[in-house]
Amino acid sequence: MKIPLSDRLLACCNFVRRGDRVADVGCDHGYLGIYLLTQGIASSVIESDVAEGPLQSAMRNAVKFGTKNKMSFHLSDGVQNIPRDFDVLVCAGMGADTIMSIIHHAYDWLADPKYRLILQCQSKRPELRRWLYDKGFRINRETLAKDGKFIYTIMEVVFDPGHPFSHADSYISPQLLENNHPLLPEYYARVKHGVELTVMGMQRSGDDQLPVYEVLLSTLNEMEERIYGNRS
Repeated sequence: MKIPLSDRLLACCNFVRRGDRVADVGCDHGYLGIYLLTQGIASSVIESDVAEGPLQSAMRNAVKFGTKNKMSFHLSDGVQNIPRDFDVLVCAGMGADTIMSIIHHAYDWLADPKYRLILQCQSKRPELRRWLYDKGFRINRETLAKDGKFIYTIMEVVFDPGHPFSHADSYISPQLLENNHPLLPEYYARVKHGVELTVMGMQRSGDDQLPVYEVLLSTLNEMEERIYGNRS
């Protein structure tokens, strides 16, 4: 049986190392954890969700695909009620505010270099990147995935304080530039267009933050040759 895994969740799976103990927070149908186990990537999976319905669905799917003996299931708001014996935490399909809240409420123990966080954010990606660095986390790797008309970012984050991070980095991270994913030009164009609209709106309203965003737009323009230069 084929596991119905979206490209964005598959991209999350690609950041998991062989033998990792995985915690999938907001597991929904459980397909991410099931895929990791059936492919022999994860050694165990903690499945959690804030709602009983999705958790029951994940349990049924685990039985269907024969992975239940390597999984545990927890009704939990974020990571509050799950075991801490995992290597990598996956938060996928959530908005930035939800992801930041989950990390904030477990910061006293989650801010530890032994954990890796795989974050697939649906909204406010610049705000999330900036918040993570303010809290001492560093983006180790970042990639892109497309489902339908939407392009999603997937990042692997570790606790490693003290690294510089600019305003432009929060829009197009150095790790995204380094990855040079085939979707990068399209993602860059969307990000740049959004900033251009912001600048135009600030110009009309006389917003006092206009100079900051004009510098941001200039920096994004300087990235263009690097992003498009080596592509046919």
